[in-house]
Amino acid sequence: MIRHFKALTVSLLSLASLSAVAQSTATTSSPYSRYGLGSLSPLVLPQNIAMGGIGVGTNNINGYNTVNPLNPASYSAIRLTVIDAGLYANLTTLSKTGSADQKNSNFRLNHVVLGVPVTKTSALSFGLMPYSELGYRYTQTLPRGYGSGSPADTNRIDNIYSGQGGLSKAHIGYGLKMFKHLAIGANVSYIFGDLKQYSSTELPELFGAFNTRQENSKSIGGVNYGYGLQYTIDLADDRRLILGYSGSAATKLNNNSSYVVSHYVKDYTNDAENSALDTTVNNQMMNGKIQLPSINRFGLSYQADGKFLLGADYHMANWSKFTVDGVSQGLNNTTGFNVGGQITPNSNSIRNYWALVDYRFGFHSEKTYATVNGQTINQYGATLGFGLPIPRNGSAYYKVNIAADLGRRGTLANALVRETYLNLHLSFTLNDRWFTKYKFD
Repeated sequence: MIRHFKALTVSLLSLASLSAVAQSTATTSSPYSRYGLGSLSPLVLPQNIAMGGIGVGTNNINGYNTVNPLNPASYSAIRLTVIDAGLYANLTTLSKTGSADQKNSNFRLNHVVLGVPVTKTSALSFGLMPYSELGYRYTQTLPRGYGSGSPADTNRIDNIYSGQGGLSKAHIGYGLKMFKHLAIGANVSYIFGDLKQYSSTELPELFGAFNTRQENSKSIGGVNYGYGLQYTIDLADDRRLILGYSGSAATKLNNNSSYVVSHYVKDYTNDAENSALDTTVNNQMMNGKIQLPSINRFGLSYQADGKFLLGADYHMANWSKFTVDGVSQGLNNTTGFNVGGQITPNSNSIRNYWALVDYRFGFHSEKTYATVNGQTINQYGATLGFGLPIPRNGSAYYKVNIAADLGRRGTLANALVRETYLNLHLSFTLNDRWFTKYKFD
């Protein structure tokens, strides 16, 4: 079984890397991903997602070394080499008053991260994770007679809006325990990817009509900096309270963008679209800039080794400062909180496997950066998950982490869309002692 697990982990490492680098198609189905850089992805692994997404005040979880990019100070607690690779699936139901529900599903290979101890009190981390997702398609239909009475106005008009793409985040980080209770850390990340958004106007009832499409494309890449600290208060030999802070600096990303307007003809009997007949506008802008905001996070956790962990986080970000090529995008400042924890019935059990399992739970709530029809879009969800240990093989420890996040975003008020989503996460974690120089007498 261990041999098969190793093979699966190696395969996931390779596929997750390729998937993140090649992320160009939609892996979400949210009309609210139209705004900003899309739907922002959590910067924690499934073991933290299952606990409501907490991570600012956590490092090792129940004796297992884990990589926690949300707070690079946590790397200082890594004592064994860590490899973590995972999968992600999304099931979404879109609801709107007066319309039938629409169901969508998406799947991807999600992440690969590594943690390597450098000294007894410090470690390096490398990783590739999703940063944001863009994926939506919806149609606004204008009835016959709309407009001033021109020939086109006597026919139905379909305005079709769609988008696809996403950004990935590759990081290298270092965490160091400065004193007995204080740890600090930093990440240097490279955010990259492509975002494409389309706006089409079609006349499905007018045979041979020229339809019009506007395409906005962004090719983004740039460096971002993160930092953090954790302070540990030992309450007993096996109990501790961890206070944490982490943040991301306000930095600029490079943006090569294009704006293209083209005409095309469509056969509505089979929904087949011909190649563009002509291009009336083709504007290219190189060396533009995207201004990312500063982000601040605060958290704490209380852990009894081998028994339970409880924690809470609070975060805020100045997304009103977000600009594209110097133009404000009108986003909200965001705030949110996460609470959660895990319970392990008996981490020393020999006969009862289910007593060894980590049972995780949590809740999160966020004010997102989108405002639509004067309505601020909020999101909330409840999480549940399990940490399933696999029997030890020599110096190696293995764990399968499963997380589910069931939540809602948006509202039915003001003619808006309400999303009900189920995000499923699966990861495979390896702890092993590598790079050890053995001594012989």
